[in-house]
Amino acid sequence: MTVRVSVFRLGRRLRLGLFNSIKPETTNCSRCLGATTLFQPRNHNQHAFYFSSSTSPFPSPFSTGQRRSMFIQTQSTPNPESLMFHPGKPVMDVGSADFPNPRSAMNSPLAKSIFAIDGITRVFFGSDFVTVTKLEDASWEFLKPEIFAAIMDFYSSGEPLFLDSQAAASKDTAIHDDDSEIVAMIKELLETRIRPAVQDDGGDIVYCGFDPDTGIVKLKMQGACSGCPSSSVTLKSGIENMLMHYVPEVKGVEQEMDAEDEEAALSGQTE
Repeated sequence: MTVRVSVFRLGRRLRLGLFNSIKPETTNCSRCLGATTLFQPRNHNQHAFYFSSSTSPFPSPFSTGQRRSMFIQTQSTPNPESLMFHPGKPVMDVGSADFPNPRSAMNSPLAKSIFAIDGITRVFFGSDFVTVTKLEDASWEFLKPEIFAAIMDFYSSGEPLFLDSQAAASKDTAIHDDDSEIVAMIKELLETRIRPAVQDDGGDIVYCGFDPDTGIVKLKMQGACSGCPSSSVTLKSGIENMLMHYVPEVKGVEQEMDAEDEEAALSGQTE
């Protein structure tokens, strides 16, 4: 009951506009979280592509095969190696899904087909978009037509997004009966205020835990935010400040990294 009341009070404070009391923070990236005013909506440059196909991404005008078409939009992200693809159709019904390597994509036909394209290093599913991350030396000019074809083929195939629906998305910010009041408030902030802003940049943030002894919140960045040059600034300047402002028990935020992210960070330090 205490948890429910606390969350209700937090929601009431948010609706009263108390978030405006936080001073703006800046980052090195023009679109990263906290770039101008924290969590303000931002307009990104978008490019739309009407993609039509019969049996190949570039059909002959004399082809008699059945044509399929989709209106796919691309959107840039703060990470120059990541691009968002909006198929104009829902992607994830609930939550999000991150695929840091081809092995993790075995349960998803769409992610698996995108990984089959040379130069792709990561795939991420959001509510209505797919974020694709490439190798630094790969060119979007050559990758985009293949990604368009993979997305269009998936939606025309009628296949499910996940072969095993039980392994789809975990609701990391769901409030449980055994959650403390502090954890419930952290999850509520992440779900209602922080996650939408991060997803707007083609990524997501996952709650990994809270240590009441140290006051440290563990979070993991996904999608375009994973490996983004400004992700550490985003974590500290935007997310940490907001959590510490509304939950005094929070003393800091630390990023959890998977094996691929740790290898990338180490290779970046050695270069």
